[in-house]
Amino acid sequence: MRLHYVRGVFALLTFMGVSLAHAQSKDAQAWVLAKQNACLGCHAINKKIVGPSYQDVALRYQNNPAANAFLKSKIQHGGAGSWGVVPMPANGKLSDAELTLLTQWILRGAPRSD
Repeated sequence: MRLHYVRGVFALLTFMGVSLAHAQSKDAQAWVLAKQNACLGCHAINKKIVGPSYQDVALRYQNNPAANAFLKSKIQHGGAGSWGVVPMPANGKLSDAELTLLTQWILRGAPRSD
């Protein structure tokens, strides 16, 4: 019985480690994508530059079930008015998968994994 318990705990910890590593990998991919597409010229993780910080964005939309779709559209098509008068340029060259990766990362507060 005790061995069965130990195996169960080991399996759970292994799964949690794989999940954490996967999340860190996704965070690193999102960070690189943000750097490659000049997002970090206007946004920082924890302070306003031209646009809001990613942590402020995550805070604003944390209880909004439509946030993911809204932010994907905002990144892809650009626009102004959500955070002031300075327009955000469109990023139409990103794939749907890349937009999803970025928006999920932003909505988690843009954690760094390095």
